[in-house]
Amino acid sequence: MKMSTKKITTIGMLCSMAVVINLMVHFPLVPAVSFLSYDPKDIVIVIGGFIDGPFASLIMSVITSLLEVMFRGGTILDILMNVISTCTFAATASYVYRRNHTKKDAMIGLILGTLACTVSMLLWNYIVTPVYFQMPREAVVALLVPGILPFNLLKCGINAAVTIFLYQPVVTILRRSNLLEKDNNDQKKTFDMLVLGLFILISLILVILSFQGII
Repeated sequence: MKMSTKKITTIGMLCSMAVVINLMVHFPLVPAVSFLSYDPKDIVIVIGGFIDGPFASLIMSVITSLLEVMFRGGTILDILMNVISTCTFAATASYVYRRNHTKKDAMIGLILGTLACTVSMLLWNYIVTPVYFQMPREAVVALLVPGILPFNLLKCGINAAVTIFLYQPVVTILRRSNLLEKDNNDQKKTFDMLVLGLFILISLILVILSFQGII
């Protein structure tokens, strides 16, 4: 697939943004699986997918995962798990959204992306985690429902909620920088979407605080 110079520049900028944010924000969500940490890079990658489609999400997933391993260290398994997790969320969401470009499709895409990522991570953690941490597979199975399942639901839910807030501002900045052309079919955010995003985000934060035993 041939990409324009503007698209390559946009993807490069978003990848840089995703890596920087990921290096700054990184913390566990669920005590039962403290080896899994929340990272916000998927927010930027799904926005890139909303702009340029699921193929852009795939490219950004690979680039950011490679850069993250370069900065933080890791193995090929880290890259594999990062790419699968990000792609199932971002590529699924962007594929649905790019079909009709409506708020409804954005929400449906984010929900389906959350479900796809959660299911795929249950499967891949079952396969990879015993090898990565040299632990019995039975021990990993015991963590799937109380740890890995809520972790991925919370991570994707937070990223989906924040995407609702940031998509239009990011698009506006890119248009003012002449990196993105005006799209007359692009739907602007409305007050009800902001309220929904805020409600989802606050609800998930309360769930996280309860997992941490703070409330």
